[in-house]
Amino acid sequence: MSGKIVFVTGGARSGKSRFAEQYAARAGQSVAYIATAQCWDEEMRARIQQHQARRPASWDTYEAPQAAEQAIQAAAVAHEVLLFDCLTLYLSNLLCTYTEAELAATAQVTRAVQAAGERLLQAARQSGRTVIFVSNEVGQGIVPTNQLARVYRDAQGLLNQRFAAAAAEAYLTVSGIAVDLKQLAVQL
Repeated sequence: MSGKIVFVTGGARSGKSRFAEQYAARAGQSVAYIATAQCWDEEMRARIQQHQARRPASWDTYEAPQAAEQAIQAAAVAHEVLLFDCLTLYLSNLLCTYTEAELAATAQVTRAVQAAGERLLQAARQSGRTVIFVSNEVGQGIVPTNQLARVYRDAQGLLNQRFAAAAAEAYLTVSGIAVDLKQLAVQL
């Protein structure tokens, strides 16, 4: 049985995580939360605590800043629904493993990031579970002035396109309202 992929995207503070949490709560009795954030400072610690406080105590958390496909596989053993929050931080974690010189080889980095994304999708499909991926929409601003930010923005945009295409359902959140992208999509 193939897993169901759900993709939720939106800008910062758009309500995407809250929508994904509500979706997960309605989708199954047993939910696993796959967390990709790493706590580097007090501000991030507060954000993580805010997310933790919103989650039901019955949800199990799997920390997965790297190799998250393994967390998907492990969580799928005991849970009906997996909430992956978020692809944006996961990409950031991946890019932070590269040196500045390695980042200059943009095509290689992009291929490596896309391969990591494919591993996540494959694990989600093979899980036989509903897997909800949350991601930020980062491509609606200006072109960044530094290389890392451009590589990040471009890689995130490609990941988002790939996950949205692979998803059975895709939602865009704006100002706390979720819009069903697959329902509104123009078919060419």
